[in-house]
Amino acid sequence: MLAVIRHNARALLSCERVILNLMQHLSGVATLTRQFADAIQGTHAHVLDTRKTVPGLRVLEKYAVMCGGGTNHRIDLASGILIKNNHIALGGGLPTVLTRALERRKKGQRVQVEVRTSQELEEALKYGAEAILLDNMSPKEVKQSVERIRRETAGELPVEQGGRWIPTEASGGIRLETIRSYAETGVDFISVGALTHSAKAADISMTITAE
Repeated sequence: MLAVIRHNARALLSCERVILNLMQHLSGVATLTRQFADAIQGTHAHVLDTRKTVPGLRVLEKYAVMCGGGTNHRIDLASGILIKNNHIALGGGLPTVLTRALERRKKGQRVQVEVRTSQELEEALKYGAEAILLDNMSPKEVKQSVERIRRETAGELPVEQGGRWIPTEASGGIRLETIRSYAETGVDFISVGALTHSAKAADISMTITAE
């Protein structure tokens, strides 16, 4: 039993379906998130949600992800800067786009670059990317990329002493069956759009009795 509600029967019946639809959906999101979080237990990776949410329900869905043991990613485009291939193609190339983003960002914004190949990774590191999104790579490719990124900061001071840390994130069609293999690569975060756009609604019903 989730809750007991005492109220006028007409009012309860008028909003029953809306309440159940919302609770079923959000409980499904939390349940699916818990399955993903459990699958990578023992690694240092964290499961992230995405912006692939139902219009108007983003805040609630992200809360459900947290309840399921996941971690919230950025809430909207203003929460952080992610340079994707479309931005690079339209902005004159990665060096230009990344330099501009680093110069014009707001205080506290980290500039992340999406890469799909080792060549793109090298370019992102060369021009000062502060976080790396490894998109649509195999676990083997992610592991190699993570090791390359760690070598970039090898020999520097620890983060707590002012050293540099380049967060790594894997994304792109990662399923419950494959997330463990990604987590074991040493990647810091794994983003899963399915948490919110493909969660199966939980089976919840309302039973009404007269007092």
